[in-house]
Amino acid sequence: MLFGKSLFQSVVDRLDKEAEDEVPTEETAFRINGLASSFVPVAPAAPSAPADPGTDQRLDAYLFLMPEEREPEPPAAPAPPEPPAWIDRLSSDEVAADLGLDPSDDRERLQERRRAFARDNHPDRIPAEFREEATLRMKTANRLIDDALSRCDPPQGR
Repeated sequence: MLFGKSLFQSVVDRLDKEAEDEVPTEETAFRINGLASSFVPVAPAAPSAPADPGTDQRLDAYLFLMPEEREPEPPAAPAPPEPPAWIDRLSSDEVAADLGLDPSDDRERLQERRRAFARDNHPDRIPAEFREEATLRMKTANRLIDDALSRCDPPQGR
């Protein structure tokens, strides 16, 4: 504190005193003398249409800069989906070969093969055009794996 005032208060007092000493200027708004109120040039009106003093030339200039209305281009048609590589492999022997079933597979290995096969062949993961074939292929694979699982389990008798 300087002489009973805080440093901040002494700076504020000094700025107030300097503001009182300044002479106010006549022109407070920014304006370039000699220019019209806008930058749109005054164009002579067409001979057939007299100039209307109520029209705003800035709007005409803005509309002049706008692009002409055009029809929107239709979106490109999507390319047809490519069929999966296995689309023609629907027989039980071909599905069994794709599964890679081995007589020595245990339960865990068979379940892994089922999940791996479903990851690549499940009907929900391919385009709608190929879902019938994928469904047939998944049914065949599930039947083959279920048969292999039943052979893995020992027979339970009474």
